[in-house]
Amino acid sequence: MSDLWKLTYSQIKKGLNAGEFTPTELANSLVSRIEAEDSKIKAFLKFEKDNILKSAAESTERRKAGKALSEFDGIPIGIKDNICIEGTVTSCASKILENYHSPFHATAVEKLLAKGFVLIPRANMDEFAMGSSTENSAYQITKNPFDTSRIPGGSSGGSAAAVAASFVPVALGSDTGGSVRQPASLCGIYGLKPSYGTVSRYGLVAYASSLDQIGPLSKDIDGVVDVYSIISGKDPKDATSKNLPAFEASKAKPLELQGLRIGKMKISSEIEPDVAKAYESLLSELESKGAKLVDLDFSLLSNSIPIYYIIATAECSSNLSRFDGIRFGARKDPSGKLEDLYVASRSEGFGKEVQRRILLGTFSLSAGYYDAYYGRAQKARTLIKKEYEGYFSKVDLILQPTSPTTAFKVGEKTSDPIQMYKADILTTSVNLAGVPAMSIPIGTDSKGLPIGLQVTAPSLQEEKIFGFAKSISDWSSKVKLPEKIQ
Repeated sequence: MSDLWKLTYSQIKKGLNAGEFTPTELANSLVSRIEAEDSKIKAFLKFEKDNILKSAAESTERRKAGKALSEFDGIPIGIKDNICIEGTVTSCASKILENYHSPFHATAVEKLLAKGFVLIPRANMDEFAMGSSTENSAYQITKNPFDTSRIPGGSSGGSAAAVAASFVPVALGSDTGGSVRQPASLCGIYGLKPSYGTVSRYGLVAYASSLDQIGPLSKDIDGVVDVYSIISGKDPKDATSKNLPAFEASKAKPLELQGLRIGKMKISSEIEPDVAKAYESLLSELESKGAKLVDLDFSLLSNSIPIYYIIATAECSSNLSRFDGIRFGARKDPSGKLEDLYVASRSEGFGKEVQRRILLGTFSLSAGYYDAYYGRAQKARTLIKKEYEGYFSKVDLILQPTSPTTAFKVGEKTSDPIQMYKADILTTSVNLAGVPAMSIPIGTDSKGLPIGLQVTAPSLQEEKIFGFAKSISDWSSKVKLPEKIQ
């Protein structure tokens, strides 16, 4: 049973329910895998082996007694370090919260525990979810399991790398402008950004409240579907939660490709040739199977990056104001003066990228600049929402590459923030519009690095995305996750 870590989510679920192995045997296999390989990947900030094995043992006893909490009882799941777990440090990979122990569970965590999932915290991330490479963590840089000289994407890079390295079969991340989809693409796995409001944000430490969504990452599509069905649904603790029931996993059935209207983009110079080739090859195959390809004009969406960064940084400036060394966060008090306490606590507690975004957001919200920047960005956001409504009057789904490139080298873009921001050029508009999108692995480039396809659907129609993913599973099966970490 030592190689159980190789199994996909679906195989693990089936094996546990058939009694082929126990949650304890599964957990021991994954723990051994993590202990052997995470020193190369650095997916986890802290690895709580004893707690994991204790939870697995409790699940094993429940199953032996015929009292399993659900068909998911005993399945391990990685948790990003900005999703609260009661009694566990939730640092958001930041020094300012390095000793913050959450006094409560996030709603998504509560729902998972109620089904018997075994939590494996704390997956590394860009500090306060601000980054596209997981190089902005205050503690360590996570590496890509396909090539440890490269980044795994961000900000949910720890969660994505943990799944791709077979440390966990499924994980939770958060997506503000592509932070689940982009690392899923670069790590060769599935990653969903749900419709805004379908998954509770209660217990997710906020970066940009109108954009953030918790989303699952998985080795296979069934892991995404199952976890989304569990964590979705109305939550009275979250005012932005839609009054809707949880998604029913049984609705996720393969789509009929014949007659399916697919919106496609024109390949630009920003898209790497290998990524463009994989994208166009898939489109050709879909067309041969009867799908109708529709050219869409994405010129308005090309403005998404500046719109996104004005809105996101403004909201981050507001949300992070509470971390002042008094109400929340590590306290630095060099002189006993209030102003010095604020300056020292925030200067030492926040990293450079977080400071940069706070300053940008504070500027765009300041008197004399609010209307010129934040006000105009919100009006432009409304235009983007209407643009998507126009698209979906013509097509059923929109297909684009998730990322314009495959995984780049560690340190390659850290000196140029603008180039780093452009890594999200194809993903940010989805968050601005509040619609669902998922990254699906569809191949590899000439270096063997994964390529992801972003599938976007109208709001609340995750069912279409899941169905499409099931219909092209043969393409996704081309991407083999690495067993040996180099």
